Amino acid sequence: MDDDRPLARRNSRATLDRLLGEIIENPDRAEAISTDIQAIFGETRAILILDMSGFTRTTQQRGIIAFLLRIHKMRRICTPAVAEAGGLIIKVEADNLYALFDDAPAALAAARDMLGRLDAANSLAAEDAQLYAAIGIGYGSLLNIDDADVYGDEMNLACKLGEDIAERGQILLTPAARARPGMESTMVREEAVNISGLTLPYFVVERG
Repeated sequence: MDDDRPLARRNSRATLDRLLGEIIENPDRAEAISTDIQAIFGETRAILILDMSGFTRTTQQRGIIAFLLRIHKMRRICTPAVAEAGGLIIKVEADNLYALFDDAPAALAAARDMLGRLDAANSLAAEDAQLYAAIGIGYGSLLNIDDADVYGDEMNLACKLGEDIAERGQILLTPAARARPGMESTMVREEAVNISGLTLPYFVVERG
């Protein structure tokens, strides 16, 4: 009888866990196994992190149902922008959305589209039902775990920009994302923030 169960993907979480376990059990092979991990999971992509503004206050004032409703509305508004720019939503966690793109110009196009769609929706919504977001974009080497999770320096930087540094309605770029071909005409201003003694430069996209 045929087995119709889907085959496990090569870049699955189970594969990663197995390889990490092998490093622990065979530390002398750590370099070779790390090379295997990079070959299986490594990609060079743009990563976009969207963080919704005012979520903690909304939850405290209006409760968990309002919290879930805003997440649902954000997904409905922003998902088409990711798809139309050729991106892939990796996950939606609480008030954050994570998406991958082939390159930074596509991620920026999606980010601008998202903010435009949110602005349009807000123009028809009551003040206490309006949605706002901040976005960080990075570009570089990443580990993609089954299109469901992503790790890497540019992922971390994009998270820091989108979740901690960007103000509502802002799009921030890492230097690597700003330097990509096709980003030359993007109007930006360079800024920097000091975190734990390290200076983190970034670029604020002018919405115009």
